[in-house]
Parts: sequence; structure tokens; C-alpha cells
Amino acid sequence: MKEPKGGSVPVQLGPRQLTMLIPLWGRAEATRRRPRLFSDAKAVEIVESLDFDFSKWQATKTALGSVLRTRMFDQDVADFVRQNPDGTVVELGCGLNTRFERVDNGRVQWIDLDLPEVIELRKQFFDEGPRRRMFSADVTNNQWLDNLDLPTGPCCFVSEAMLIYLDPEQATTAIQLIAGRLDEAVLILDTTPRAMVNSQHRHDTLKHLPRESWFRWACDEPRTLESHGLQLERSRSLLDADRDLIQELPISWRILWRFGQPILKPWLDGYRINVFQCSR
Repeated sequence: MKEPKGGSVPVQLGPRQLTMLIPLWGRAEATRRRPRLFSDAKAVEIVESLDFDFSKWQATKTALGSVLRTRMFDQDVADFVRQNPDGTVVELGCGLNTRFERVDNGRVQWIDLDLPEVIELRKQFFDEGPRRRMFSADVTNNQWLDNLDLPTGPCCFVSEAMLIYLDPEQATTAIQLIAGRLDEAVLILDTTPRAMVNSQHRHDTLKHLPRESWFRWACDEPRTLESHGLQLERSRSLLDADRDLIQELPISWRILWRFGQPILKPWLDGYRINVFQCSR
């Protein structure tokens, strides 16, 4: 990996792209405070290098929740890599993620895809290699998949907290594009319920960002996406996280997870991490 170019690295991102700093901050904070839950020295390095005020998120719970979400995404991507060791993973809206470093098996092909300004920032911290490349594209432009030049064989598209920030028609068009073109594709994405989309003014991190940064696409029932040529293989909420992950949370969270399920379920069960198989 590259070392940052020294000094404060400027952050010149649009409102939606700023949201990628939330999981980055979460991974860095978990590394500092709860390394058994998440260890990502690169995230700490990037946070310390960026010219951005992260202090407004200092006391938020969402940062820890985003780490739990990322661990669950990692599990699903790692499952694909185990089943398809020579397959290809395309990280949609990669931001400053380090998933390749966490799940790489030494054989998988990897494409980090995001908007040009994000890729420009990303290249200050990451290198490309024989099995990993960065690709500038806007998934709301229907030509992006044609321009990807995907290898043959199984492919996994990953959208962690990316499609949910698009307009509904843009999100569904991107899903239809993937489902309609590829036979051996897996799509891993999260969905947010309408109740969550409608209550973002109370969200402890998003309320500090402009409204243009908020979720736009709501999906109350992931199975409805099967109408776009997908087959739902797995759907989990944060409440379904493995026990070994929950054990690394702060004690107040562990108590709530164990005894407060009736309270948590209405709030957390609607947000889902889903694994789809393309079925055209």
C-alpha cells in the first residue's frame, strides 16, 4: 500500500460521497478502542491523514454499528471467495474500504469501483496490482458495466451502503443491469426500510451532513427485488450477527442485545444485508 503524500490530505467530495467517511471513521475507532472487534491500521492512518473534522462523530453509536455491518458483509464476501477462489469481486462505491486486504485468498480478482473524485483520493492510499484494479464510474450511467471488462467466470458485486443513497429508480436500474447481463453473478447489498429513510433527521451521523447525503432508496421487503431477475439466498439484520461479534461489543450493547430484542427488533430488523443470485 502507498503511504500518504504527507501533510493533510484534502477531502474534496460531493455530499453523497462524504458518507463514505462514516464507515472509515468507524473502522478507525474500533481499531483504537476494540481491536478484537475490528483491526484496520490502514483506516487509522487514513483518518489521521485526511483534512476533515471527524470530531462531530466522536460520540455516535452509528460508527460502531457500521463496523458490525462491515464484519457481516465481510462474511458474505468471504463465503463467495471460498466457493469461487478464482472469481471476481466488484466493490461498488468502494470509498476507502479495505475489504480486499481482509478477504483476499491470493487468487481472487478485485475491482474497486467509485466516482472519479473518490478514486482520485483512494489512489493516494492504495496501489493497484496484478489482481486488483481501481475503476472510475458512475453506476447511474448505464454504460459502466460494459466498460468494466470483467473476466469470465463467477462474479460478486458488493454494495455496502451505496445503492441506498441513490434515487429509487437509479438503484433499481443498477440492480436490473447486473441481473440482466450476468448469469454467474452474486449481488450482496443492504436495504433500508422506509421508516429508517423517513427518520434520518434523528440519525446521529447523517444529521451532521447535508440532506443530499441522506438515504433515498427504501426497500421494506428484499424479496420484492426478485422481480428484477434475482433470487434471494440470504437476508440478515444486525440482530443476526454472530455471537462472537456481539461478544466484542461494549457491555451496554451486549446487555441490550441479550435482553432488549423486543425493543431493538422494530428499529433494526428492517435494515437487511442480503445475498442474491442472478437467475436470468
